[in-house]
Amino acid sequence: MHCRKMMFQIILNVLLLIAVSADSFSSLASLKALIGAERDIPVMINAYVEKELEKLDYLKKFAQEIQESNNKAIRDGEEAITHPINAFLLIKGMTTDWNKVIKIMRSNSADDFIRNVTNQRIIKRINYPTEVDLSGAAIGILRLQDTYEMNTKDIADGKILNSKMRTVALTAGDCFEIGRVAYSENDYYHAILWMQEARERIQKETKPTADPESILDHLAFSLYKQGNLKRALLLTDELYRMNPDHPRAKGNVRWYEDLLEDEGIRRADMRRKVPPMNNPRDKSNLKDTYEALCRQEVPINTKAQSRLYCYYKMDRPYLRLAPFKVEIVHQNPLVVLFRDIVSDEEMRIIEMLAVPKARLVVYIITVCLFTTIRKGRMGCTGLGYFLARATVHNVVTGNIETAFYRTSQNSWLGSTEHEVVKRINKRLDLATNLETETAEELQVQNYGIGGHYEPHYDCSRVTSIFSNCSIIITLLCIDTRENVFEKTKNGNRIATILIYMTEPEIGGGTVFIDLKTSVSCTKNAALFWYNLMRSGAVDMRSYHAACPVLTGTKWTANKWFHESGQEWRRPCGLNQLDQERYVGDLGAPEPKRHLNIRSEKARK
Repeated sequence: MHCRKMMFQIILNVLLLIAVSADSFSSLASLKALIGAERDIPVMINAYVEKELEKLDYLKKFAQEIQESNNKAIRDGEEAITHPINAFLLIKGMTTDWNKVIKIMRSNSADDFIRNVTNQRIIKRINYPTEVDLSGAAIGILRLQDTYEMNTKDIADGKILNSKMRTVALTAGDCFEIGRVAYSENDYYHAILWMQEARERIQKETKPTADPESILDHLAFSLYKQGNLKRALLLTDELYRMNPDHPRAKGNVRWYEDLLEDEGIRRADMRRKVPPMNNPRDKSNLKDTYEALCRQEVPINTKAQSRLYCYYKMDRPYLRLAPFKVEIVHQNPLVVLFRDIVSDEEMRIIEMLAVPKARLVVYIITVCLFTTIRKGRMGCTGLGYFLARATVHNVVTGNIETAFYRTSQNSWLGSTEHEVVKRINKRLDLATNLETETAEELQVQNYGIGGHYEPHYDCSRVTSIFSNCSIIITLLCIDTRENVFEKTKNGNRIATILIYMTEPEIGGGTVFIDLKTSVSCTKNAALFWYNLMRSGAVDMRSYHAACPVLTGTKWTANKWFHESGQEWRRPCGLNQLDQERYVGDLGAPEPKRHLNIRSEKARK
């Protein structure tokens, strides 16, 4: 483990030579490329060790550990890195484990070694992880812990709910690293949980993997920030006894004592009658609902559930020969699932197109809620199509930013990219009864460690400068936002279809917050819903989110349809509240003997 820590600084030097953004934590496709990235490094290290044997005994052990890590990765296969602990350890091993080796390699032959690593990296075109990736991986672990209500000790032991994937237990140093990331994000709730776990584990380690003083220092301050002043004082006392020369211990003891004195506590009682631990987590009703839906703990409305049904969609001539299998997930508003709408082979080709084997430069593409506008169309900017970290348009600042409420990497594929893309676009036209000529290009996404997308709308909507405007007084609020779709001349995003290319072992489903509806990932199925009412008004009930991927791989492909071109495909109804009862419903009486649907009478 120590050896893996040491190589990062050297690789960081390599990273500075090439302008790329790795973001390994945001895509499992990036992690797969790292599995074999270390294979040649033991050979180069051994060559370097032979030049300075008197200094490099430690590096020989490092080479051996790297070799063992490679063999284990080969034995376990690519699937092993879909386990969040394995993914975290892979990134950690190629980031923080390198600090010690750089001190040894600053000798005469170190430059040659670094040059060899640099050349290998250029040849293999591997984007090595950075400290940003390590932080992202740790935050992904914390997100999974909250969403799926997992115990800190269980996670550290590698026990991920009902996952069958193999992993190893975290060391005290690993737990400290996760806690340190939480601490740096001012997330003292998680910092306490993981620093406590690190403290417990280091007491059982014969060779400590973390600094006990650092654990106490971080834990004490986190306890103070969460309102546990006496506990913070006791831990700082312990830190001072451990190291009287610690730069902060003595001053912090005096500071905590002064704070307790300000609260009217006598000095004699400052270390007695310690109250129970207080460690509240910042939550909201929205987050509670979102996480409960991801855990599928929200009670099902049995009356509404009883009216759901499946049917063969045959309302267009071509579909008489090859109908679509449709499952109605929610009726009002309409949300449906097209079963087996794509094949395994088609999805293999789409994935292959989205992850080119030989690309060196990675461009950031604007995606998510609002994408960049290029030549009047929504889509890719850059010289090609490839996976890049998802970014969003900040409607407040107007800037393009990488958002932590979405962790994925994605690519845009046009119909001219491959015959399969063209074929899928035609199929989506038949399935949705919507025009695809004005739709956005197919967006392919790969979610990484704890990959998720927090609650959001896909369409542009009117907002107010008043944060608490109710529905009743909405008309009195001032709209301060420019419609980001006006320049496209294609109107707002009228509907979304989301293809599940893979089926994660646990997690990764889609949830609709207001509808209290959860949809699990089903391989080769496509989820479809309308973002706008038939009147063109935003359907606020389309508020949805992607749950974090706990274990497994999640690939999706989605297409956003726009208003332009839908005048005859989805015309306005007779009143503002008209909406579909099934896909393609234009408002006529529901036919009783149409093969397309079951009759209303039959459903009753």
